[in-house]
Amino acid sequence: MTASRIENHFTTGAADYAAYRPTYPPELANALAAISPATARALDCGCGTGQLSVLLADRFDEVVATDASAAQIAQAEAHERVTYRTASADDSGLPDHSVDLVTVAQAAHWFDLDRFYAEARRVGRPGAVVALITYGVLHVEGAVDSIVQRFYYDVIGSYWPAERRHVEDGYRSLPFPFRELTMPALTMEASWTLDELVGYIGTWSAVKAAAKALDTDPVASFAGELRGAWGDPATRRKVTWPLSLRVGAVA
Repeated sequence: MTASRIENHFTTGAADYAAYRPTYPPELANALAAISPATARALDCGCGTGQLSVLLADRFDEVVATDASAAQIAQAEAHERVTYRTASADDSGLPDHSVDLVTVAQAAHWFDLDRFYAEARRVGRPGAVVALITYGVLHVEGAVDSIVQRFYYDVIGSYWPAERRHVEDGYRSLPFPFRELTMPALTMEASWTLDELVGYIGTWSAVKAAAKALDTDPVASFAGELRGAWGDPATRRKVTWPLSLRVGAVA
């Protein structure tokens, strides 16, 4: 996907992305820092509103976080060790061989991967780590999970962009021209109220595409069904996402 298509795809709703996107576990940053040749600088490409960037900043002296969408960067979480830039993943502007870790979380399926991998090799120090990170379909504790799964697959399933298949298969179908490293099994977790879950689902690209095609908000009826099964809407339920990683080292 070109930089302009990425920007158009994520410009609208940037504030909602910042408010509702789940956060990555600290164990992810710890594991990546542990296998990086040093912890001087990390480059987080396709950073969105900085969910992973600020986590990496707890383990790296400096994080440069780039995204093609200026609207996403404008909503990014500030951190003293994170520098945000509106830039494509294949043109970070960093010097050659200046980075210990290159990450891309929940965005690699939008990239021109050949160009991105060339940039990772250019900026990476010898032995630098390249990590593609994605989280799959969420699960919610209790009987409401069947309602969520039906909405994801049956109601809006046909409106997901073609690139979504790479997320669902844990990036296994993406080319990855690096010597792969074994990583620990990790999951993302949240404890959400009904409104928080509905807010997150409202950020899905398939929801926006369905609303445009059908001229109606598909979340409205879904939220009503969910409300009937949730009980007290203030009740918090455990939400989990499986994390999938493709991690390798630059030669």
